[in-house]
Amino acid sequence: MALVIDLDMDKCSACGACAVACMDQNDIDTEQLEAPFRVVSILERGREPHCFTFLSVGCNHCTDAPCVDACPCGCIYKDAETGLTLYDNTNCIGCHSCAMACPFGAPSFRADGKMQKCDGCYARIKMGMQPACVHNCPTEALRLVDEQELKESRIQGSLKKIADRLV
Repeated sequence: MALVIDLDMDKCSACGACAVACMDQNDIDTEQLEAPFRVVSILERGREPHCFTFLSVGCNHCTDAPCVDACPCGCIYKDAETGLTLYDNTNCIGCHSCAMACPFGAPSFRADGKMQKCDGCYARIKMGMQPACVHNCPTEALRLVDEQELKESRIQGSLKKIADRLV
C-alpha cells in the first residue's frame, strides 16, 4: 500500500498551518536558517486580476524517487510498506546530489550540512496518526490516502465531468 499526501487546491487557503505544524513536528530550526519541509505558495493564475491558486508543496514521495538513486551513500530509501521516501542521514556527506536530482526541491540541509526532508511523519503514521500537516489543515485540503484509491477516484471524477458535459 503506497501512501500519498494529496492536496485539494480548491480547499487550500494558504494559511500556512501545515507548514507550521511540519516545522514544529520536525524541530526545524529557523534561527539556523533550516528550510521547512512544506512550503505554501500563492500563485496568480490567468489574466483576471485577483485570481489566485494556493499551493502547499512538500516531498511527493515519488514512486521512482530520483533522490534515492542520486544519493551516493544510500541514505535515502523507499519504505516497502508505506511507499514513503525515508532517510537515515547518519552517513550523509552533504554532497547535495539528492537535492539536485529532486525536481520538487524537497531535500534541504541542516546547519551541520546533513540532509533532511519530509518523511511523511512516518512515526506518526506507524502510531495510527495522521501526518502533522494533514492533522493541522483547517480546511482539510491535505489528506493522507492510498495512492491507488486516489488514482481511481480521480479517474471517476474525470469521467463524471465528461459525462456531465455530454448531457
